Order: sequence, then C-alpha cells, then structure tokens
Amino acid sequence: MHGLIFAELKKFADERLGEEVWPELLRQAQIPNRMHLPIHSYPDTEAIAIVQSVCARTGLSADALLQQFGEFLAPHLLEMYAPLIDRRWRTLEVVENTEETIHQVVRLRNPGATPPQLRTERAGPAEVVVVYASQRKMCAVAKGIVRGLARHFAELIAIEEPACMHRGAPACRISVRRL
Repeated sequence: MHGLIFAELKKFADERLGEEVWPELLRQAQIPNRMHLPIHSYPDTEAIAIVQSVCARTGLSADALLQQFGEFLAPHLLEMYAPLIDRRWRTLEVVENTEETIHQVVRLRNPGATPPQLRTERAGPAEVVVVYASQRKMCAVAKGIVRGLARHFAELIAIEEPACMHRGAPACRISVRRL
C-alpha cells in the first residue's frame, strides 16, 4: 500500500485518538518503530494491522472505521490532486473521472502504487455506479471518500452497495446518487 495512505492514517488516528497514541498502535500492530514515508510502498498487512489496532481501541468495526477514514481522506486528496480536477466538477463528476485522472497519474508517478481499479457507469444525470475491484477489499474507504466529497461540495447523496466482495461478489457495485 502506498505510504501516503499510512501518512494519512496516522493523521486520522492522531486527530481521533491523540498524537501520543500512534506508537502504541504500531506496537499493537506488531510493527513498532516503523516510519511510513509517503513516497514508498508498504505491505498491505501493515495497514490492516494498524486498522485493527484502531478498531480495538475505538470499538468501531473495520467497515465503520474505514468509512470514517475515507471521509477524512477526501479533502486531502482533493487538495493534492486539485490540478487534475475540473473546477466545474462536483461529487459525481469527481467519482466518475477518478480512474482516468487521479489513479492514472498515481500509477505513472509511483510505479509501485496499486490503487483500486474503478469502472464507472452513468446510470442517469444524478447517479453514477462505481464498480470497485481490489484485492484489498476496502470498498468502505471508497464509500467514505464519496461522503467526504459530498461534504466538500455541500451536496446530499445516497450510497447503496447492491454487490460487495465481502458478500462474495467478484467486485463491489456502489451506487452514488445525488439527492
């Protein structure tokens, strides 16, 4: 997993639990004294272990925690990739164009980076369906990012996930509808 995600996960944990907690989370995850640099990639198992440590401390399920993390992450991603985002776009348009703009640049700049594969379908003027496929199965982060985008653009949305890899589907289908 890309080091940027670890850096943002640390910021998220610092904000939610206090800066002094991070070393303890790493110890609980059995990766003490690790500094995750944003320009490197690290084993997915480390991110999973950190998420499990945060879940144990907060009592949240992994799904709830990852959705909160995605929501936290959205403004940071918008700021980082602002030059790639058309100023006229709002939530649905950013979602619809993520693979061709942001993920493509991530893969070019960081050959080791493996963001999820996204395919989108316009289901109507107010709906985009995202087909999310990743071995990580972190569709909860994707749903959280969409909520964070909607909050940033001051839009009301509804998210439904009729198919999910956690329920045996080969890919997640996430419907994002502007209300």
